[in-house]
Amino acid sequence: MIAVDTNVVVRFLVADDHAQAIRAEKALSAGPVLIAKTVLLETEWVLRGAYGLAGADIAAGLRKLLGLPGVKAEDMPAVARALGWYESGFDFADALHLASSGGARRFATFDKALARRAKALADAPTVMEP
Repeated sequence: MIAVDTNVVVRFLVADDHAQAIRAEKALSAGPVLIAKTVLLETEWVLRGAYGLAGADIAAGLRKLLGLPGVKAEDMPAVARALGWYESGFDFADALHLASSGGARRFATFDKALARRAKALADAPTVMEP
């Protein structure tokens, strides 16, 4: 199994450097590949910030990536939950933080907007101020 860095994922999804895109595709199809949650988090940030992609396009790209044979994400249930929340309008980082909270029943934050949005999520911990 290999793990890949954000730049490999971005090259695969954006293909703005033809030679690197081919190498990224080969790496992702060569065998078992693990993508860390931190790589997914950074990938969303790069695609949104540096490439100006819309959330729906980013989510579609991440789903395409995670649907490749042999490719799996660290803590796939949390990643899948976070992607669903992201597709419904949540910030990806906030969604991934909440989804990765494990068995915690409560999630403390000073982010009032996050607390307000999280009330609509049935399967998330209760978001509260510390």
